[in-house]
Amino acid sequence: MENIYSVLITAITMLGGSAAWRYYERRASKKEDNENFIRNDCRTRIAKLEALLERSSQEKDEMRAIILDLTAQVAKLQTEVKYLMDGKGKSI
Repeated sequence: MENIYSVLITAITMLGGSAAWRYYERRASKKEDNENFIRNDCRTRIAKLEALLERSSQEKDEMRAIILDLTAQVAKLQTEVKYLMDGKGKSI
């Protein structure tokens, strides 16, 4: 009779152990999938932010060139206006 109890306890322990093992495997798999999702999401966001930063930098350079051109045009116009005003050279 004692052998039967030992066999039953061993069987229950093995079944419980294998069920626990499957549970922990599934839990680890879900955790890994979640980490991969987060990692991929971060990579995508970083790529988008880098593209935005690059585009912003290009736009800034273009605006700087336009401002320099406009500044030169304004200086030229001021010089023309200066010499057109009654020949007195009054500035605006």
